[in-house]
Amino acid sequence: MELLKGTKDVTPREQIVKARVMSVIRKYFRKYGFAPLQTPVIERKETLISKYAGGEEILKEIYSLKDQGKRDLALRFDLTVPLARFVTQNPNIKKPFKRYQIGQVFRDGPVKTGRFREFTQCDADVVGSKDLYTEAELLRLASDVFEELGLDYEIKINNRELLNEIMTKESVKDSESFILSLDKIDKIGREGVIKELKNKDFSEEQILNCLNWINKDLESLKFFESTKKLKELFYYLDKYGVKYVFSPSLARGLSYYTGTIYEVFLKNNDVKSSVAAGGRYDDMITNYSKRDNPAVGISFGLDAICSALPKEDKETLTDLFIISIDEFEEAMKVASELRKYFNVEVNLPSKNLKKGMEYCNSKKIPYAIIIGSEEVKKRKYTLRNMKTGKEQKLSLKELTQKKILNY
Repeated sequence: MELLKGTKDVTPREQIVKARVMSVIRKYFRKYGFAPLQTPVIERKETLISKYAGGEEILKEIYSLKDQGKRDLALRFDLTVPLARFVTQNPNIKKPFKRYQIGQVFRDGPVKTGRFREFTQCDADVVGSKDLYTEAELLRLASDVFEELGLDYEIKINNRELLNEIMTKESVKDSESFILSLDKIDKIGREGVIKELKNKDFSEEQILNCLNWINKDLESLKFFESTKKLKELFYYLDKYGVKYVFSPSLARGLSYYTGTIYEVFLKNNDVKSSVAAGGRYDDMITNYSKRDNPAVGISFGLDAICSALPKEDKETLTDLFIISIDEFEEAMKVASELRKYFNVEVNLPSKNLKKGMEYCNSKKIPYAIIIGSEEVKKRKYTLRNMKTGKEQKLSLKELTQKKILNY
């Protein structure tokens, strides 16, 4: 049996890292006032392929299926389109609506390091606000996440309105197709972009002029109207202490973005794809709902982030391993009490102390409690620090008072 390329089993060791990263992301979602939402993995295909959804580029990556009623369904490719559907179906929710969602998404796209067919996204979105301060909050949140995880990162920022203005100035008719190629400049280089655009029948003059514009700094682009929004956002980010880079070639692959766009990349890391990204998409939910619903969000690529972190050397989250030497009933009582405070495993009824210690070491469980006849008699249990080998006798009350944490 073989695993499908682009998918992976997540071992306990990897899952521990994943849970830690998810916990950090969820913590900051909540700190910034986002409430949890869950939507189905399967949606009606018409919802996901709507002209207001991901656009032509994402259609190639959608997993389609039919149910027994022959209805056309699909696996969600992100969490944003389901959010749009939810807001449309619930028009009376209080605005701004701040939701976060953590869930699996599916794309039949290119497979490379840090990128899979099935992956977990962690999204935070604000629906009902046009204020650029909202973008600043999301990017400050992202900074908090990566700083706590100890990852060296870079936030690249642009505005789709700026790209559209450049396309208009250079009389580019199929601006969406041009922008999709432009977005690949970091992946295939300037010459690669030029070749791709020529194959799409854009003129050499248009190509070179547009590439010239995206090589300029913000001050040189100031006569474009959209730069005012970028300057306002950068003002907020500077006040917020967020590190960022203006990247006028950044386009984001999905066509629904209308304003600010951003991607987070890691420095000095094997993971080269973005580990978080998002932007403003004021029209998508508005078009679905036929009401004014401006929106902006950010999505963290959990699997890519986990791939970037050092490998965990633990295979368990157990704090204490109880080794009973023919005193299993006592061990069960002690375990039941200690589980109010710790993650506790108990060995199977055994008289073999050595095997219990070997198991504890192999799983890198930090503490062992040994319960034999002497311990039961004195009601003092042997607590062993597995790292230092130090032992001491503690009563159950002393253990439940968490004295172990200072040991």
